[in-house]
Amino acid sequence: MDTITLGDVTLTRVREYFGPVDMTPETFFPDSPAKAWEDHRALLVPDFLDDGTRIVNSAIQTWLLRSEGRTILVDTGVGNHKERPYAPVWSRMDTGFLDNLARAGVRPEDVDIVINTHLHIDHVGWNTYLDGRSWVPTFPNATYLMPKDDFDFWNPENGRTSVLGRGNQNVFEDSVAPVHQAGRTLLWEDSHQIDAALRLESAPGHTPGSSVLTLTSGTDRAVFVGDLLHSPVQILEPDSNSCFCEDPAQARATRRKILSWAVDNHALVVPAHLGGHGAAHVVRHGAKFAIKGWASFAPYTEQG
Repeated sequence: MDTITLGDVTLTRVREYFGPVDMTPETFFPDSPAKAWEDHRALLVPDFLDDGTRIVNSAIQTWLLRSEGRTILVDTGVGNHKERPYAPVWSRMDTGFLDNLARAGVRPEDVDIVINTHLHIDHVGWNTYLDGRSWVPTFPNATYLMPKDDFDFWNPENGRTSVLGRGNQNVFEDSVAPVHQAGRTLLWEDSHQIDAALRLESAPGHTPGSSVLTLTSGTDRAVFVGDLLHSPVQILEPDSNSCFCEDPAQARATRRKILSWAVDNHALVVPAHLGGHGAAHVVRHGAKFAIKGWASFAPYTEQG
C-alpha cells in the first residue's frame, strides 16, 4: 500500500479521484501571480496542472492514520450518489473509494475516528452512504470530529451566506446532519487532543472552522492542512488564496502561520488535495517558502 511511517503512526493515502477540476489557475487562484504558473511549470505539470488545457488537476483523497491502536480517517472526500446541482464536477459520483479503503485493510466498521478538517463538499461526502432512501453514517462505530464553528456556519437553519453561493447545497443535509442525528459527532472548539501524537487546532480563514491536524511522534512531525493549500503554488506564493476562502485576509495569515510552524518543526506538510507525491517538506525562501523535498508516496500518474 501507499504508506509511510511517522514515529509510531502509519499514514496511508486512500484515493477517491484524481484529475481535472474544470478551473484554470486564474479562476481557482484569482490573486496568484500569473508569472508563478509559468516560472514553476516544470514543478506543476502534469501532477498539478494540465499543460494543454491549463486546467488545474486535483486529488480527492483520505488520509488513513493508525495511531495508538485506533483507525483514523482525515477527510472523507465527495462520496457517491450525492446530488450537487451547483457543483457538477462532484454530482452523482460513483467511485470505488470503499474498495480502495478495503485494500488498505479497513472496513467501514473498523474506523474509530473520522476527522473533517472543515465541512466543504469534498471533505465530508463519505461521512454517509445511501441506505435505501436514507443517508446513514458510513462508519457506524466512529466518532466524527467536526469543528463547531463550521457546523454552525453551514447549518442552513442559521442562514449564513458564503462565497460559494449555493456551491455547498445539500451537503449539510446529506453528509453532516445524518451523522449528528445518529449521535456520532463531537463538535470541538479551539483545539482537541486525540491522543499523545495527534492534536486538532483551529486554523480559520478558508472557512470559519477550518482546522489542521498536527502529528508529533518520536522525532517525526507532520501537519495535515486541509484546504490551506490546494496547489504547490500556494507554498511558493503563500498570499495566494483559492476562490473558496471565506475570509481572504485571515486565510493568508493562517497559511503563513502554519507553514512557518512546519518549517520551524521540520514537519511534513500534508494538504488535502495534492496529487503528485501528496505531501512536502518546506523551507523559508526570503519572505516566502520553497519545497525542500517530497514525501515518498507514488504519484497518481504513476499509479494509473
